[in-house]
Amino acid sequence: MVFKLMPNVYTNAKKDLTTTSATTLYTAAALTTGIVKSILVSEDSGNADTITVTITDAESSPATFSLFKTKAVSANNTVELLTAPLVVQTGEILKVTAATANRLHVVASILEIS
Repeated sequence: MVFKLMPNVYTNAKKDLTTTSATTLYTAAALTTGIVKSILVSEDSGNADTITVTITDAESSPATFSLFKTKAVSANNTVELLTAPLVVQTGEILKVTAATANRLHVVASILEIS
């Protein structure tokens, strides 16, 4: 069997939160570890809002863990959520949920290591 090494890739994940349902921001692909360097949340409607960020562990039946619970984002402002990189392993899913639809945009910067 021959294994081909894939290069590390910088990518980003972007979502316009148009609903109040949990929305998948990023899923680590098979044989990939994602190093999330930044998660920016921007409020663009002129109204303060909150965001919830979770990670789902595919190996724990699945289990969902809260990273940020109702994190405040002030009107017309951008917030950086991470103060250190976040590791997302194969099959794990980052989800974001807005308290109010059509107010928040989210951008995550990710280094994928295969």
